[in-house]
Amino acid sequence: MKNLEILLNQLESRIPLFAKENLAISKSNVGWHMEHSLLVINGITKALLKSDPKDYQWKFNFIKILILKRGKIPRGKVKAPEVVVPNKTIEEAILLTHITQTRNSLLELESISNNHYFEHPFLGKLKKKDTIRFLEIHTNHHLKIIEDIIKL
Repeated sequence: MKNLEILLNQLESRIPLFAKENLAISKSNVGWHMEHSLLVINGITKALLKSDPKDYQWKFNFIKILILKRGKIPRGKVKAPEVVVPNKTIEEAILLTHITQTRNSLLELESISNNHYFEHPFLGKLKKKDTIRFLEIHTNHHLKIIEDIIKL
């Protein structure tokens, strides 16, 4: 969880640059990548909290193993599900509010059992530990895009 908190701090430190864009890197600006990352963390945390550990069944998934071991998501290969696509208007105040909400989500995440799970559309069911690893990889993926956008 410490890594996820560090990544969240890095996102927060980039908020003043939320309007910056570089179409050679991404169709979306820095704020979009921030908001998307926060929506993902908050949405997945809610799904974990709602899950019933008794319903978890392990299933082999090569993509899951590859992503979790490599620690990288390839750029531009997957379209974000609508539920985690930010609204068109992204403002600094909204990002700050969502950072606070995400900090609260991380506290909730700490409190649930290790057997809670989240079902990812490509990676399948991920128990809490693997879900946290995925959130770290996903957030870092978008932070790298943000850094590339900022490096004009």
